[in-house]
Amino acid sequence: MSRVASDPNRLIDVELDESIGRSTPDVEHERAVAIFDLIEENSFRPVGDTGTGPYRLKLSLVDARLVFAVSRANGEPVITHILSLTPFRRIVKDYYMICESYYDAIRSATPSHIEAIDMGRRGLHNEGSQTLKDRLAGKIEIDFDTARRLFTLVCVLHWRG
Repeated sequence: MSRVASDPNRLIDVELDESIGRSTPDVEHERAVAIFDLIEENSFRPVGDTGTGPYRLKLSLVDARLVFAVSRANGEPVITHILSLTPFRRIVKDYYMICESYYDAIRSATPSHIEAIDMGRRGLHNEGSQTLKDRLAGKIEIDFDTARRLFTLVCVLHWRG
């Protein structure tokens, strides 16, 4: 872990509410990996919080919106933010399409073709990460790497397997 364990501006737990639903074992594995990666290294602070972290994050889906319920390590509620998933639909859809192309290319394409597809995949992932960071601006301070990990989790939440 590269973040100091005593750093209060971080997440120590991410929970998916039952509203997220369960999926295939492969999807559940991808979700667990995304959560592990997010907890392993992140920078996270609710704007205006006068208390101290570290924080817990509970994600849920309500009416096609992503709910960020933030609490302290002891469970004390801090804030809840609700984000529309509409700005992410096109990016997530395009991201899945290019990932599918990437996995198909791995079987038969030249290394340069695979690299070109992967560059496009990374570009879409960066676009989604920046969109998430922008949507959380003024609500939750996160760095770009944390936005990338959170966007990965948003993508995995959409993946039904």
